[in-house]
Amino acid sequence: MQKTSQRGNAKKSELPSTLQRSDKKAQDTFAKTYDSAIEEYGDEQRAAQTAYASLKHTYEKVGDHWEPKASSGPSDQKAAEGRNSSAETAGGVDANASKEHLYGIAAKLDVSGRSKMTKDELVTAIQKANEKKTRESRSN
Repeated sequence: MQKTSQRGNAKKSELPSTLQRSDKKAQDTFAKTYDSAIEEYGDEQRAAQTAYASLKHTYEKVGDHWEPKASSGPSDQKAAEGRNSSAETAGGVDANASKEHLYGIAAKLDVSGRSKMTKDELVTAIQKANEKKTRESRSN
């Protein structure tokens, strides 16, 4: 199903819940990429993966929504290496960001023990906090 209207705007009802709580640019980026990928590949799963990959170049997941990144680019090793990479995805966390940035996100999400965490531990803790916030938002 198309995720954009005839005017080219995202159909909010067709978007994943985390994008429904995000700004219009994030919604449009995902929706337009998804629609283009579905035309190209004819496969909903691949279209969704392509749309998320596009979104992650300019946005990062913070809690239950997506926020603009300070600078664009791949968000993790898998994004940097491409579709056939065996690397794990960071689930929307900008794993390529500085430790200070990740610490700030962890503070925003009230991750306990963050001051003693390594950069990799911060990424994992933020992923878990994001998943928890998303679950909570979906149940409300």
